[in-house]
Amino acid sequence: MANFDNFASILRHGVRPISWNISARNQENLKLAAIDIGSNAIRLQISTVMDASLSFLFKKLEYVRFPLRLGHDVFSTGSISDQSIQKFKKLMSAFKLLLELYEVDDYMFCATSAMRESENGPALVEAIKRELGITIHVIDGDREAELVNRAISSFLTDKTYLHIDVGGGSTELNLYTEGKKIRTQSFKIGSVRMLERRDSPEIWKEMQRWVKENVKRSYGKVTAVGTGGNISKIFELAMKRPGKTISLKKVREIRSMVEALSIDDRIYKLQMNPDRADVIVPAAEIYTKVMEWARASSILVPDVGLKDGIILYLYEKRVSL
Repeated sequence: MANFDNFASILRHGVRPISWNISARNQENLKLAAIDIGSNAIRLQISTVMDASLSFLFKKLEYVRFPLRLGHDVFSTGSISDQSIQKFKKLMSAFKLLLELYEVDDYMFCATSAMRESENGPALVEAIKRELGITIHVIDGDREAELVNRAISSFLTDKTYLHIDVGGGSTELNLYTEGKKIRTQSFKIGSVRMLERRDSPEIWKEMQRWVKENVKRSYGKVTAVGTGGNISKIFELAMKRPGKTISLKKVREIRSMVEALSIDDRIYKLQMNPDRADVIVPAAEIYTKVMEWARASSILVPDVGLKDGIILYLYEKRVSL
């Protein structure tokens, strides 16, 4: 089994040497791809493993983020619109071509809350399988959390952490103490769902109750761990490097600053993508609320996500063969 220390940061930020066990030797030049079909956007990442004498290097070959907001349709009407279906099929076809051009050895397509909640999601998944030969894994909240946790584990110590993963349609919470994950729960609260005003007050109360019941004072000081595109953007606005922490106070300040700007100013002055500019404030509210309930005064942002966890999963599977 390979040593995964700092592996997640390598996946995300490019090339860096790392030592591997001899069992990983036959995995040099391996190309792996992850496709994250989220509620706010769809992402593809291709990474390769390269032999470098006494160590291995991981290099990101390709990263594509396309702003197809499936959650806009699903959380409003319960189904993916015909227009979105046509765009989705074109995007999957384009991704398939990229996988072929890069001669990828293994890949995995994962879809999250928008696809799993859509009435016509199963039919779309079947159509993609039939027309393109692509299998889309529609994963539940627990599986999503498990994959993301693979990517963040190398950033954690034996202290107590509350991992907050905010997506477009759901929020996954994972509690770590003494180096082990002891609790996990998924909630139907996300940035796009809030934007569409489809978040339920009852779910908010349920999430608050879960945090207060599970994050016990006996665990000592709690550090939040934030994943998702919005907290990464907040971190960037705070001018911090990935893998560092920022205070709850700073997150609140940035949220207030962004909220005071128009959508156009967020796009042109802060250089946000349009599909980031409208959801960053709702997402910030989720992070700050959970931190307040957990009495976490700071948040660690490793800047990794589901796609990084998928690549880790694929690599571990190949090495163990």
